This record gives sequence, structure tokens and C-alpha cells, in this order.
Amino acid sequence: MARVVLKDVCKNFGTFQAVKNVNLEIADKEFVVLVGPSGCGKSTTLRMIAGLEEVTSGEIYIGDRLVNDVPPKDRDIAMVFQNYALYPHMNVYQNMSFALRLRKMPKAEIDRRVKEAAELLGIATLLKRKPKELSGGQRQRVALGRAIVREPQVFLLDEPLSNLDAKLRVQMRSEISKLHRRLEATIIYVTHDQTEAMTMGDRIVVMKDGVIQQVGAPLDIYERPVNAFVAGFIGSPAMNFMSCTLVEEAGQFSVKTSGFTLPIPAELVKAEELRPYVGAELLFGIRPEDIVDANDQLNHETEFLNVQVDVVEPMGNECYVHGSLGADAFIARFGAHTGARPGRQHQVSLRMSKMHLFDAKTELAII
Repeated sequence: MARVVLKDVCKNFGTFQAVKNVNLEIADKEFVVLVGPSGCGKSTTLRMIAGLEEVTSGEIYIGDRLVNDVPPKDRDIAMVFQNYALYPHMNVYQNMSFALRLRKMPKAEIDRRVKEAAELLGIATLLKRKPKELSGGQRQRVALGRAIVREPQVFLLDEPLSNLDAKLRVQMRSEISKLHRRLEATIIYVTHDQTEAMTMGDRIVVMKDGVIQQVGAPLDIYERPVNAFVAGFIGSPAMNFMSCTLVEEAGQFSVKTSGFTLPIPAELVKAEELRPYVGAELLFGIRPEDIVDANDQLNHETEFLNVQVDVVEPMGNECYVHGSLGADAFIARFGAHTGARPGRQHQVSLRMSKMHLFDAKTELAII
């Protein structure tokens, strides 16, 4: 396997710049997920690594080799696509062995690699079937198997689970993660699904408008987003944002919104950094799990707020509660047996130790 390095990589389509000065180093054997909304440049970045798109400027290295001018077939990578791209007239064995046969590899070696990959993926009994005789999950395994048998330096996966149903996606997420550990492979995985990014990646690369917003371990990005976009994109349900102002009285900093004024915990306060923002328009951020039901036995907060409940969505083991706090809408994650009811007032508290604060103009994180 090998590391992958991108230095000041840009991609233009005419006058439109799809990828802007991307700098990224992916370590050998690392599982990195590129995540972001549609049109953010993640698939274009992956296709440039694969050689399917030409780099407008910048450098791409696989291992220690500059590959800007190296054809895709000579980059020693394997790519798995969203649509599987299986040959319908070939059976599973023939699909998996196709690239090896093109290389005129010895038949015994082809047979060994195909059967080992088939065993690894649990499709050893399907080798004689045609793609039309397979389920979506089985086809995805064949596409993965076709990549594995090539024993490449780098695996590139472009939204490989987006065509599967929800239950199968969960199963395949687990399968791909286990596969990464077994193969000790360098994997670059593209998705628009932040749940896939959080559950699968060693590191996440969050992109927006062709620009990398933040790179880090999943929990670091979840707990310490660098800006409001990352905070809102990572996490499901998304973080709640409320317009607020920062006030200071007798050295105590507080957040003031249309629905409440609450003190900022002392452990979060760096006075010299906060003071310039006193009186300025800011964004207060709080995740749904940090809006706590007042009736929750594990709620140890001391200040309670009245909220208006609009919708309660039972999810089985929990409920999503939509409502309003002053002029601001919110969504909270409560226990399955909450007493919150649509059309009624309900008491909640905010876990202020988990709050976030962003500059309303730049959207950069302050706390």
C-alpha cells in the first residue's frame, strides 16, 4: 500500500473552479473519507487521484511517485463506483478476473486471487451467476472483489453504497470497515452521507464549494467544528443554530437569544478572546442531544426553559422533538417516553458545557 499526497491541487471546468487549492496527505493504510454536499468537489478530487480527470494545477503523489501525467491503468489504484459497473454478459468469476486476464496473468494466480477475494466477501457460492441474478448488496461485493483481486496500492470508493437500501447500507458499512482492517489497505472513500463518514473513516475531510473546510478524526470534528458549515453538516439531526448577542456583566459572559439569557460556563471562557465580540451578532449552536428534557432523571442542569412543542417524532428508542424557543426553531433528542406533546409547553434545559459560538459574518468558531 502507499500514501497519497495532494499539493495545491486545482480543477477548472472552463471558468468554473470545482476544486480549489486542495492540500491533503493520506497516510499508508489509512481510511480517509471525503464528505460534503453535492457539488462540493469530492468526487472530482477522487477522479483526479484516479487519473480520470486531468489536474489543472498542483501535484498528486501516490507513494513517492508524481502521477499527474501517469495514465489511470499505470497508477496502481482500483476504483469502485456508485453504479457497480459490472459486465452483464459475464458471470461473477469473469467480472472479478477481467483486469487480471487483461494483464495476461497466469491462470493459477488469477484463480487463487478470485477465490480468496470471494471467500473474504462471502460470495464464493455466487461465482457462476450473472449480475442480473444478484441482489444490490451482492453486486456491490462483486465490485469490491474486482478491486481487491488487483492488489492495488490504493482503493478509491466513489459513493459505493448510495444505491442500497438503508438496512443494507448499515451492513455494508460494517463489511467495508472490516475489509479495511483485514487488507490493511489505503482507502479513500467519497460520500455525501455524514453517517457513513462518522462511522467508517480514520479521518474525515469535509468539503464545501471545492475547498477543504476541516480535516480530523470523526469525534474531533463533531465536538470541535471549525465553522458553522461543518457544525451543521456533521451530526444527525443537525446542530441547532440561534441568533444571539454576547453580553458581559461583572466579568460574567452570557449568551442572549430571543428566548433566553444563559451564562457561558467558566471552563469555556477565554476573556481576552471573547471580549471583542461583546454586543456583536453571533450564532449560538447546540446539538439536539444537548437540549435536555426537564423530566429526564439524568438531567442535572439547574436552569430550565419553557419551549413550545410543535411536532414529536417517535423513533423507537428515542423521540425527535421539534419546537420553538423564543423566535428560534429547534430540534431535540428526548427519550422514548418523554412527556412532550405537540401544541403544549414543555420544560427543557440546555447543556451549556457543550455549546458552540460562531461569528455570524465569517461563520468561524469562537467557542
